[in-house]
Amino acid sequence: MSYTALDPNTALIIVDLQKGIVGSPFTHPIEPVVERSCALLQAFRKYGLPVVLVNVAGVAPGRTERPRHNGAFPEGWTDFISELDQQPSDIVITKRTWGAFTNTTLEEQLKALGVTQVVVTGVATGTGVEATARQAYEQGFNVSLALDAMTDVRAEAHDYSIKNVFPKLGETGTAQDIIDLLGTRSV
Repeated sequence: MSYTALDPNTALIIVDLQKGIVGSPFTHPIEPVVERSCALLQAFRKYGLPVVLVNVAGVAPGRTERPRHNGAFPEGWTDFISELDQQPSDIVITKRTWGAFTNTTLEEQLKALGVTQVVVTGVATGTGVEATARQAYEQGFNVSLALDAMTDVRAEAHDYSIKNVFPKLGETGTAQDIIDLLGTRSV
């Protein structure tokens, strides 16, 4: 499905484009993901729409069968990549779970700004991006996903989210499709 419209007050959420993660062995090259996310970011800023930068600095509590990170990150690991050019007007969310809404103030901040729709990009498709999109949907936001502005370290997770999950959560398309829709707005 392609995008039909953007609500008048739509926010961009960029998930986990941070120094400690972008060097991971992703299924798709990270450079185009960063470029497309930055193009969206510039367009949202141009039109005065909210930009949310999300980083991860921990893990949710609880037992799992897989080894867990011990919670200590190297210096600079959680810093946003420089290409995002963090601005004082950006909403910054540090999460400790897969999704950006759990145990953060993201929902309250967006609703206080009158946001009714979110566009989600970033990494990883099957964890941080999907969890954030699911949570946004569950909180009543319209959800759009820029499929060419995300990737994962697991091809099967990326493909499953795009083919099976995202069409149930909202509209999907390309970053350029969203930029084109933004261009139909009056500045």
